Amino acid sequence: MPTILGQNQYGKAENRVVKITRDGATHHIKDLNVSVALSGDMDEVHYSGSNANVLPTDTTKNTVFAFAKEHGIESAEQFGIHLARHFVTSQEPIRTARIRIEEYAWERIEASDANSRFIGSDEVKHSFVRKGQETRLTQITYDGEKWEVVSGLKDLVVMNSTNSEFWGYVKDKYTTLKEAYDRILATQVSGRWRFNWTDDEQRMPNWEKSYEQTRKHMLQAFAETYSLSLQQTLYQMGSRIINNRSEIDEVRFSLPNKHHFLVDLEPFGLKNDNEVYYAADRPYGLIEATILRDGCEPKIPVDLTNL
Repeated sequence: MPTILGQNQYGKAENRVVKITRDGATHHIKDLNVSVALSGDMDEVHYSGSNANVLPTDTTKNTVFAFAKEHGIESAEQFGIHLARHFVTSQEPIRTARIRIEEYAWERIEASDANSRFIGSDEVKHSFVRKGQETRLTQITYDGEKWEVVSGLKDLVVMNSTNSEFWGYVKDKYTTLKEAYDRILATQVSGRWRFNWTDDEQRMPNWEKSYEQTRKHMLQAFAETYSLSLQQTLYQMGSRIINNRSEIDEVRFSLPNKHHFLVDLEPFGLKNDNEVYYAADRPYGLIEATILRDGCEPKIPVDLTNL
């Protein structure tokens, strides 16, 4: 039976590049994990093994490091845009470039007030600690004409210790869960948001400010929503982002419900007045949804593991 080649792409995955910018004694860090995927006129390399149209993946790796020097890293999005534009415009066989980037944040270590006999505290501007809050993400796709930028984050763990209920749900003969009128609501946020910047004629967003403000609105919505379900909280998080950030048209969240169950302390003669909980890691409820600006079509994949 004859066969034909379907969708294909190639590139160098997970190029770890750390860029140090030295502003006198004050240093700044950008720590990225960059994956390059290229597609286009690549039939012959699959059919006959001809590499005539193949830019080596080792070259794409070198480009990542060279661009960190030549262009700097203003933001993950801007760096990905530089790379995608370069691969599509410099190599005729390449029609589409997809750049995926994870960014690992660092913050400065605050020095003590006391002067060290080796180095004054006011001079310590080059020491950092890795933030453990979340990993910032972005994916840039370019086909020579149109851009698609989808950014987001993962592994951001949040909790409300009150102002959350869960009751009035469907019950059948297998239901054992008790209704809760004051519960812990906790989740590990995985979210993506799609920008409406699609071509070079448009004004480009301020990527750093956009991420900072999007994260702020998302967290404020989580904290300020009196929640009757995690679905309700998810919708408020996405709505708050779209209502406050005009550059974003679509948000998708995947929120595992990190269950906290009250421990039965009665066998020990103790009353548990919403104080002591058992944190269960699995199984867990998984709540997922897309929130759109009215009139927009969804484009973020339903399965975030493929993004």
